[in-house]
Amino acid sequence: MLKEHFKLISGTANRKLAEEVAKLLKVPLTPVEIKRFHDGEIYCRVLESVRGADVFIIQPTSPDASLNLMELLILVDALQRSSPSCITAVIPYYGYCRQDKKTKAREPITAKLVANMIEVAGVKRVIMFDLHVAQVQGFFDIPSDNLDAIPLFADYIANKKLKNIVIVSPDAGGATRARSYAKVLNAPIAIVDKRRPEPNVAEVENVIGDVKGKTAILIDDIIDTAGSITESAKILLKFGAKEVYSFATHGLLSKPAAERLEKSPIKEVVVTNTIDIPKEKMISKLKIMSIAPLLAEDIKRTHEGLPMGVVYEGMYKKLEKKVK
Repeated sequence: MLKEHFKLISGTANRKLAEEVAKLLKVPLTPVEIKRFHDGEIYCRVLESVRGADVFIIQPTSPDASLNLMELLILVDALQRSSPSCITAVIPYYGYCRQDKKTKAREPITAKLVANMIEVAGVKRVIMFDLHVAQVQGFFDIPSDNLDAIPLFADYIANKKLKNIVIVSPDAGGATRARSYAKVLNAPIAIVDKRRPEPNVAEVENVIGDVKGKTAILIDDIIDTAGSITESAKILLKFGAKEVYSFATHGLLSKPAAERLEKSPIKEVVVTNTIDIPKEKMISKLKIMSIAPLLAEDIKRTHEGLPMGVVYEGMYKKLEKKVK
């Protein structure tokens, strides 16, 4: 049982996920009123006392990223002015995190800007899921958790009993992520090497590593327009891969992603529910895995002051037995 004075609040970005977490924790969602003025301004009001409470807000900053970010900040401000003991922002998808460094002159670093805004609003801790780059955690001067989907996806792959697999990164930047999966699944890795002088023009297409006759498991953190992942699948088949599966934590699925994925040679596309995917994007080959059990466990342990590492250790031990 959770301690007294625990409050769980949901914004509007992914209420289904919040409801699932609340059910697992056996607590009700604290009622809030959220509405828009005619000019687009957001109004938030918490409808019961949170004085002295340990409050957790579930609000991914998924599309519309700016709107959902503002809603999160306004919710935090409403809470901060109501005397809680602590506010934790649970942000399953951390929007703006892809702008984590300057690659050209006069560019912003929005991942840091958003971290500053969240802290200034009054958040004392953040819980996130599979950041685009892990070092974004360092942009916060408050405690932060960056949970990952490796045990979820690896368990799913192990249960499918796929033969002769190779873990593939769709670009050089994702090699570290691919290596983590390869270690857990005791499989080799490969990297798709694409160089483009301009958008939609491939200058070099190559695969670093052996994929011939293997089942390729494409691993990424985000599927946005699905251009990179579908092109990577075609290149892998061209270099002799037997079939291709795709796994990504965050299914943004911006237009025309759904259409591209449906027409692609990818056999199955697996994402999590960090982002609420509307019905019109639910294509036949798309499978959604829930992060709610992991999120609920982390929220519970954060509230009770218990470590989360032991949970992951237990999951990895079970996986070792399956992989062997």
